Amino acid sequence: MNITELKGIGAKTAENFNRLSVYTVSDLVGLYPRDYDVYHEPVFVKDISHESEHTEVAVEGQVCKSPDIYGSGRLKILTVTIKDYNGDSIKCSWYNMPFLKNTLRLGARYVFRGRLVNKRGWLLEQPKMYTLAQYKELQGTLQPIYPLTKGLTNNTVTKAVAQALEKYSAGLEKEYIPDYIRKRYSLAEHNFSVVNIHFPKTMEEYVQARHRLAFEEFFLFTLATLSLKSANERIPNSYVIPESKEKDQFLESLSYSLTNAQLRTVSEVAQDMSGEHLCSRLIQGDVGSGKTVVATIALINTVIAGYQGALMAPTEVLARQHYESFVKGFEKAGLDIRVELLVGSMTAKQKKEAYARIADGTAGIIVGTHALIQEKVEYKELALVITDEQHRFGVNQRRDFSQKGKSPHILVMSATPIPRTLAIILYGDLDISIIDEMPANRLPIKNCVVDESYRPKAYAFIHKQVASGRQCYVICPMVEDSEAVEAENVVDYTAMLKKELPDIRIEYLHGKMRPSLKNEVMERFAAHETDVLVSTTVIEVGVNVPNSTVMMVENSERFGLAQLHQLRGRVGRGEYQSYCIFVTGNKSEKIRKRLEILNKSNDGFKIAEEDLRLRGPGDFFGVRQSGDFDFGIADVFTDAKTLKEASDAAKDMLKKDPELKLENNVYLKQKVAEYTIKCLEKINL
Repeated sequence: MNITELKGIGAKTAENFNRLSVYTVSDLVGLYPRDYDVYHEPVFVKDISHESEHTEVAVEGQVCKSPDIYGSGRLKILTVTIKDYNGDSIKCSWYNMPFLKNTLRLGARYVFRGRLVNKRGWLLEQPKMYTLAQYKELQGTLQPIYPLTKGLTNNTVTKAVAQALEKYSAGLEKEYIPDYIRKRYSLAEHNFSVVNIHFPKTMEEYVQARHRLAFEEFFLFTLATLSLKSANERIPNSYVIPESKEKDQFLESLSYSLTNAQLRTVSEVAQDMSGEHLCSRLIQGDVGSGKTVVATIALINTVIAGYQGALMAPTEVLARQHYESFVKGFEKAGLDIRVELLVGSMTAKQKKEAYARIADGTAGIIVGTHALIQEKVEYKELALVITDEQHRFGVNQRRDFSQKGKSPHILVMSATPIPRTLAIILYGDLDISIIDEMPANRLPIKNCVVDESYRPKAYAFIHKQVASGRQCYVICPMVEDSEAVEAENVVDYTAMLKKELPDIRIEYLHGKMRPSLKNEVMERFAAHETDVLVSTTVIEVGVNVPNSTVMMVENSERFGLAQLHQLRGRVGRGEYQSYCIFVTGNKSEKIRKRLEILNKSNDGFKIAEEDLRLRGPGDFFGVRQSGDFDFGIADVFTDAKTLKEASDAAKDMLKKDPELKLENNVYLKQKVAEYTIKCLEKINL
């Protein structure tokens, strides 16, 4: 049923919902809240602490002074002072709401609920006002906060979801998880969970609903990935590729020796590629652990055996860097291997010539972006496909890539630092090699966690590094300014930094820029035509610049630890000592404790494990970590225990009914098939 059949949703509103991939009532019901606004009991001013800073706080108070209005034109700020029952005062401020002056009568008493900030004293920003009776009714409830897009308010989405549930809850979904599994893992009924994930009356109902929905996501995911692995295991090896003496020639030409972890992974890949069945393996290693060298050896063996190999990177800049590295490396080793580059920005003539060399087999190794899987590209004999920074590619893209050949071997590489036990479950359709050892020549990154007062020292340090010929990154969480959120943004920050460091070449980069412009900016930085790059997290896998020695992350408390570690991996790639500065404006002890994990360790796996231990599976409202594992509601870190349970349940079920043919599992089989088609492409493994 189309969402336009709901009251109040016309064509324009439907278009806005479409941008959130919501087209039907079923899609709308599946648009789960990203968070909840919990209406806590009002606090006294004397009890306010830094732990509450930047959160929503309610204060019951009386207007003790007539409101003041500052500013003119487009920005007017209204402020008023209120006193609680103890006689302690706090200021409230509103932007562009001068009409409130008539409501805020001297002596009037309300509950003021807004974002708490410290601006030379405590201040409630943009607080909503409630009568005592109104707030009492809301107190203790959880109000959903939905993902939004331009043209949609939270109120619009809330009303639409409520209407959908009210009208269609009876036929939302037939229960498809067997009763014995539900009893074993204390799972609520599906429809109960859907209703109560949107509008829980109590925290207990929310916890029950969330547990069930997280479990079913992991359950379906595990069943889907295990079926993929089962299919792969049955595929015979069409390209038996032995190890070559040219591989040894390449290794001898390197200026360093491989680590034991790299040698072990090289051996595992070689055994797969020369064995009876198709190689389908994940190479998981921390940033800078040397995954690319392992991939290079696999490619050399493939070409020497008379076949083609292809490597797909997530950005053009990274693809070009891989291409140049291969060309130089093979030349140094004295290997006659033709490497072909294929990226979107090439001219039509260049692409045509590349297509011809790929089709006739002249090109032994093909490096590129998504251009590698376009219909026009025909390979002569593609025996090996590799995806770099695999968490940026969906499973369907991997499948499209592999279909370019006659069941080629598959290697996927990921630097996402997740605990090993989770990796084994999440990458269920792949065998796993873990490179858990860093090259001996790598200098460990020096880290520090600082508050905003450290910025002048940080800028001076950046200036010193640039003066000595190095380059730096500055990461901000936002593209443009937002009144609702106090966070450093890329555009304004760049303008400010240019004033602070006028003699330094500074550019900015963010995901909303045209792809061609992003490439140009990254290429200039890679070519050292830029000294400092101010960027959002789009830089995470975009470019490899060994000359970069400083990573400064603003508002670091807004990122998950896994993501911060991934960002940190952009530096420390060359011969120079590198540094990472984590800046936080939040004085919360909990936040600082989390960030200190990064300060103490450069090991991504240890960081992931420690973060999981510190936060625990019950921290539902913590910073979401799993942007790379885009589940609807589940989180691989906070729901680690649930993930393990769902995985065990799925494996147990497949032992009893491998093809889900039993009568009780018919509907489940249908759900797994739907999940495989619709959802696996969204989960970026």
